[in-house]
Amino acid sequence: MFHLKPKEEKFFELFSQSTRLARKSAYILKDIMDDHTKLAEQVEVISDLEHEADELNDAIIDRLNQTFITPLDREDIFAIATMLDDVVDFVQGTMERMVLYHTGKPSNGAAELARLIADCTEELVKAFDLLRNIQGNQHKILDHTRKIVVLESEGDRIYRKEVANLFTSCPDPIEIIKWKEILEHLEDALDHCENIADLLRGVVMKYA
Repeated sequence: MFHLKPKEEKFFELFSQSTRLARKSAYILKDIMDDHTKLAEQVEVISDLEHEADELNDAIIDRLNQTFITPLDREDIFAIATMLDDVVDFVQGTMERMVLYHTGKPSNGAAELARLIADCTEELVKAFDLLRNIQGNQHKILDHTRKIVVLESEGDRIYRKEVANLFTSCPDPIEIIKWKEILEHLEDALDHCENIADLLRGVVMKYA
C-alpha cells in the first residue's frame, strides 16, 4: 500500500534549497577562476556539494512518488529537480577538468564566463523563491528568466571571442585542446541555465 500525502507545498522549499546549492557551486567556480591556486582544495568542497545536491534531488523525487496532489504537474517537478541538480554537475565537471589537465591560470574570458554562470544562479534563486505564488509573482519571475537569457547571450559572445583568441594567440596545440574543452563546458553550463529559465517560463505560463 502507498501512503500518499495530500497536496504538498514543500516542493517549493526544496527547489529553493536546490537553487542555493547551484549558486554556491557557481560562486566557488567563479572564485577559483579569479584565484586558481584554490582549485585543489575547492574540488573536494564541490564534490561534497554535488553529493548534497544529489541527495536533495532524491528527496524531491521520493516526495513526488509519495504525494497524491502536487502543486505543479508531476513532470514539471521532476524536470525542475533534475535540471537544478545538473547545474552543480556542470560546475564540478569544469573544475575536475582543470585539475586533470593541469591548466594553470585561467584566461580573462574563462573567468568572465564563470561570473556569468554565477549571475545566472542568482537569478534562479530569486525566481524560484517567488514560485510559491505563481499568479501573484508572474511578472517578476518572467523578468528573472529574461535576465538569464540576456546573460546566456553575453556568454555566447564571450565564448566565441575566447575560442577565436585561443587559435590566434596560443602557440601550444595541447593548451588549445585543454581550454577549448573547458570553455565549451562553461558555455554548456550557461546554456543549461537558460534551459531552466525556459522550463520555468513554461511553468509560469501554464499556471499564471
